[in-house]
Amino acid sequence: MNAAMNFSGSYHGDDVQFLLKPLALASFVDVPDKERLIQSGRRHYSEMLSRESLPSARYLEVFRAACAANLERMAGDCLALAGLIAQRRSGPVTLVSLARAGTPVGVVLKRLLAGVFGRETAHYSLSIIRDRGIDQVALEYILARGHAAESIVFVDGWTGKGVISGELQASMADFNASHGCAIDSGLYVLSDLAGVAACAAAHDDYLIPSSILNATVSGLVSRSILNQSIGPADFHGCVYYAEFEPQDQSRAFADSLVERALAIAECSPPRAAASGAASGAVVSAPLGASHGAAGEAAALAATLAARDEAARVSRRYMAEAMREHAIADRNLIKPGLGEATRVLLRRTPERLIVRDAASADVAHLLVLAREKNVPVHIDPELPYQAVSIIRNVSDG
Repeated sequence: MNAAMNFSGSYHGDDVQFLLKPLALASFVDVPDKERLIQSGRRHYSEMLSRESLPSARYLEVFRAACAANLERMAGDCLALAGLIAQRRSGPVTLVSLARAGTPVGVVLKRLLAGVFGRETAHYSLSIIRDRGIDQVALEYILARGHAAESIVFVDGWTGKGVISGELQASMADFNASHGCAIDSGLYVLSDLAGVAACAAAHDDYLIPSSILNATVSGLVSRSILNQSIGPADFHGCVYYAEFEPQDQSRAFADSLVERALAIAECSPPRAAASGAASGAVVSAPLGASHGAAGEAAALAATLAARDEAARVSRRYMAEAMREHAIADRNLIKPGLGEATRVLLRRTPERLIVRDAASADVAHLLVLAREKNVPVHIDPELPYQAVSIIRNVSDG
């Protein structure tokens, strides 16, 4: 039974509890077949899983280079996000990360909230699926464990077009109405490209190193599954890739982030963030910034402006891209480094578009494109570092 399960994947037991049902899939669907089934409407993407493979030696070199270049930035953003959460939640904090991209971030936030901000923190990672919603059984489990509804904070790595943020808002409206509670549906992320998150450490398209890998940086769990194997009282499902344990990066990656974030905190003690927008937007001033009311107001105004600009850029780009590429289904366009990477790892790309092929932040994408024979186009005017276009199977 779900309630008896204590599943942490390859993480330490006190880092996270995955509210996912491990499945032993008898068969996987290869990527081209999966793409045809998804786009034809015969199967929903959550019903199928393609088997993951370990990254090539060259790709692992690029991952290590990305960590060397951007781990400090990611650590600082995790620290800033922890500060935002500490300011917005009184008492114990219940982190609910969205598996899988949110899971590594949630692991780090849990340790920082305890170690830097002295906050009692629990961390669960659950499934949310486009067009299917959040796992309500998992949410019921969290509440049944005695966690207050007002302590819950939803965490993800980044936003792309804002689809999951919208799914979260709709799901939580239904859940709150049917359960008589008021869980905040705001999403807390490291980078909010779509301008839809309640709280974000940044709004620019930088390379978050954990976006480069799949299971081997996310506790060795697969993308979540919702098919006939999942009963009405079950959590959404996943596959645990035990065979990848010798190559797992999950714990080491989280440990490195926490170590760097703690070093940053020691040099520049973080403070609580400023808030005041009815929308729930919050801004964290730079470490060591003025604590005055004028500084708080200016910082908040800057973040609101950045979020509004991100939303404007997202809407404009999607409209232009759909028109330029004659695409009717916006789900075939994946903007930003994180989403572009997912396409090359898990879908059938038609093309990869990058702003600057010489940028170190797109090196992993160029490796994947070469390995998978995906055409690469250069667009110096691209508002993101990279965009992947999924191939429309009806085009042949």
